[in-house]
Amino acid sequence: MGFKGASNTPPKETDGGTKDGEPVTMIRALQGSLQRKLLAMMLLTTLAALVVALGAMITYDLRAYHRGWVDDMTAQAQLLGRTTAPALSIDDKRAASDNLGTLRFQPKVRAAAIYGPDGSLFATYAALGEKAPLPPRAQADQVDISKASLVIFTRIVEDDKVLGTVYLKADYELFDRVVSYAGIAVGVSALSMLVAFLVSMWLQKIVMSPILDMGKTAREVVAQRDYSRRVKKTNDDELGELVDSFNNMLIEIERRTLALETSNREKVREVDERRNAQHEIMRLNEELEQRVQERTRQLEASNQELNLATQAAESANQAKSEFLSSMSHELRTPLNAIIGFGQLLTSDVMSPTAEQKKTFTEHILRAGRHLLELINEILNLAQIESGHLSLSLEPVSLQEVLQDCQTMVEPLGDQRGVRTLFPASCDLTVMADRTRLKQVLLNLLSNAIKYNRDMGAVVVDCSAHGERRIRVAVQDTGMGLTEDQLKLLFQPFNRLGQEAGAQEGTGIGLVVTKHLVESMGGEIGVTSTVGMGSMFWIELNASEPMPTFVHDEVTTAMASKIEHHPHNCYTVLYVEDNPESLKLVEQILSTRPDIRLLSAPDGRMGVELARAHLPDLILMDNNLPGLDGASAQAILRKDPKTEHIPVIALTANAMPRAINQGLASGFFRYITKPINVKDLLEAIDAGLESATDKAEH
Repeated sequence: MGFKGASNTPPKETDGGTKDGEPVTMIRALQGSLQRKLLAMMLLTTLAALVVALGAMITYDLRAYHRGWVDDMTAQAQLLGRTTAPALSIDDKRAASDNLGTLRFQPKVRAAAIYGPDGSLFATYAALGEKAPLPPRAQADQVDISKASLVIFTRIVEDDKVLGTVYLKADYELFDRVVSYAGIAVGVSALSMLVAFLVSMWLQKIVMSPILDMGKTAREVVAQRDYSRRVKKTNDDELGELVDSFNNMLIEIERRTLALETSNREKVREVDERRNAQHEIMRLNEELEQRVQERTRQLEASNQELNLATQAAESANQAKSEFLSSMSHELRTPLNAIIGFGQLLTSDVMSPTAEQKKTFTEHILRAGRHLLELINEILNLAQIESGHLSLSLEPVSLQEVLQDCQTMVEPLGDQRGVRTLFPASCDLTVMADRTRLKQVLLNLLSNAIKYNRDMGAVVVDCSAHGERRIRVAVQDTGMGLTEDQLKLLFQPFNRLGQEAGAQEGTGIGLVVTKHLVESMGGEIGVTSTVGMGSMFWIELNASEPMPTFVHDEVTTAMASKIEHHPHNCYTVLYVEDNPESLKLVEQILSTRPDIRLLSAPDGRMGVELARAHLPDLILMDNNLPGLDGASAQAILRKDPKTEHIPVIALTANAMPRAINQGLASGFFRYITKPINVKDLLEAIDAGLESATDKAEH
């Protein structure tokens, strides 16, 4: 159901959008036009019905009046003809006039006449007030109607003989009747139109109320943009369906409006995001250009660094070649002394005296210690470069470390007449690894003595330097270093132009020293003057001093524990497949009459002997045939009979990772080869003491 002229398509927007006043004006015009059209339709329908009905009635009445009046007058004329025929026959004008006189009882007859056979007047009649003249001659039969008169000519025939003619003139009131009917029609129409108007207003109230409500709601929706409004449904007829359709249309418009608003917001957000993305792309492009330029500069710098690195690598390769050449000499020199003097001791040709044997043995020990130092330097550098260097940082007293270093380097200085001057007291504490710190200082002190002039001096000083930093300096009176030598000072395998054999060493001691100092959170430096000497210094973090124990008190306490030990003899099992190593340990323990030594050549035999004899302590080599030392130690720890026995690893694997893994797996101590006799005896005493404590508890 729709309206003529209405459209289901939404209004098109102009450049500035649809104006708010245009839809309201259109709706108001539609509302007014609809009301007028409905009223006009009702009135015109009523009027048309009235016109048709009245017209039909009046037309029928007028036709009936016309035919009836003509027929009456014709019959009257014929009657007059028959009544006057005798008078015409006898030429009695008086009788004819009397017959015509009867017409006075017919007030609508205005005049009458009888004409003779020849057409002349025979008798006449005229009503009162009639002034119109009579026709002078008779005419043929005819009926003539004028505006207000009806004229009839009728012949009088008797026996087929025309006796005369009757003339009759009467009033013709058809037009008056039309006017009268017109007045009646106007009155009836006016009354009908009034009734139709009232009925139309009532119908409009019933029919137009929902439409007007829809128009009002439409105006409010357009004006306020509020699509939540609804029209109240009052009927269940077609108007009710129209209201439902209108409300459903509002619901759909509201849904689509919300969807459109959501879509618009989404599009605005997308536009913003795209704009931001474009800005971000532009920024990234700028950054990319900057990065490309920066990478180009870095590439150029890298190429330069690569060239420098290539040159440095070539220098390093050359230094390594020189290092290998010097290492061959450095390693062969102490080996030559060891093998040579060993051959002299075992020679059957030469019979050395006891004093010579002692001298040969001292040379062998000295060469062996030197060879061990060379190997340790190489191993230390390998550990540092592989990242497996382990440190235990703790507060360390510089006074104690310097005293130990003084005891170890003074004999070296005395051999060349080089005086070593240490501070009388150094009450400072640093955060460091005690063993590595001693290694660093011994390396600097040995270099200061090695590269010093004869009868020179080495001065050691320690002092606070800056905020919570301690500096230890070692100054010599050697030949000093040039600027080029200082640049190459801490590079590995570089002996600063020293020829092989000029001085003992590998050329990597300072590299190891630098890495050790930096690993302990410190730094190392050097100042040198050619011809006057050099001063090497290290700086470490200061620390609060730790409480110390007097050496004599510790020794007395240990002696007291050993003296009151309830056992008089201990059993030690040594699992070793190398006869020379076994012989060496037997000679070392031969000085301990309270220890009985058992031996096993492999891991499985060692486990069986341990279960059979239950020794107080086990010395275990790691690299054993069949069952290795770590596996044998694990078997003993899982056995309730042997789990309490301390096991000391005695192996040549000196890598820090192997040491940490060994201690973590359950070894009581980890002693590396070549054996330090003092360290071995201390570990054995600690192991026996631990075993005794477990037995007592």
